[in-house]
Amino acid sequence: AKSKILNLAIHGKLVPQDPNDEPVIELLKRINPGFTPCDNGHNEKLPQGWCLTDLGTIGIWQSGGTPSRLNKAYYGGNIPWLKTGDLNDGLILDIPESITEEAVANSSAKINPTGSVLIAMYGATIGKLGILTFPATTNQACCACIEFHGITQLFLFYFLLSQRMMFISKGGGGAQPNISKEIIVNSTIALPPLAEQQRIVQKIEELFSVLDNIQNALEV
Repeated sequence: AKSKILNLAIHGKLVPQDPNDEPVIELLKRINPGFTPCDNGHNEKLPQGWCLTDLGTIGIWQSGGTPSRLNKAYYGGNIPWLKTGDLNDGLILDIPESITEEAVANSSAKINPTGSVLIAMYGATIGKLGILTFPATTNQACCACIEFHGITQLFLFYFLLSQRMMFISKGGGGAQPNISKEIIVNSTIALPPLAEQQRIVQKIEELFSVLDNIQNALEV
């Protein structure tokens, strides 16, 4: 049921369009005057005010790194360090492991700000998501969107959730399937006007809450 809700949401069928909404292309052009919509043979007619673009256009993305395990001085500091197993498809409230400032300075680990949307890129966790409630680093198996341009944080989160099977399919079938930051940033998104994004998120969360309440009642 949740997958169906997300599918309706990303195709503009969950809430009605409002002709008074500013077309999202106008917002994207204000952010980047050189913006041009994607042209990748997408034949489906977009809902009113929507625009086809890619994830690299609407966000700033970065991946993480793992400080050398051989250096004990890199671990046990005051900077949370997330592994993909810590992702929970929701708000990240706790990260068990931490690293030091020295580890950040001497590795490819980067500090992601509060509110960053995280997605797993490797192995069995491909497509798992999380939203940081505090600044944190991640390992290299995780990619973070740290800035949002023309898209709300939660619309991006639910869009990525709707695309999990697509990302898994792009990961290949090897012993250690994986996607890359390049695959993520080059992925196409049909983007609604900002006001419609907010209405869509509100409706998703309203319907998800109803489904969760039903499930909880059945488990009692």
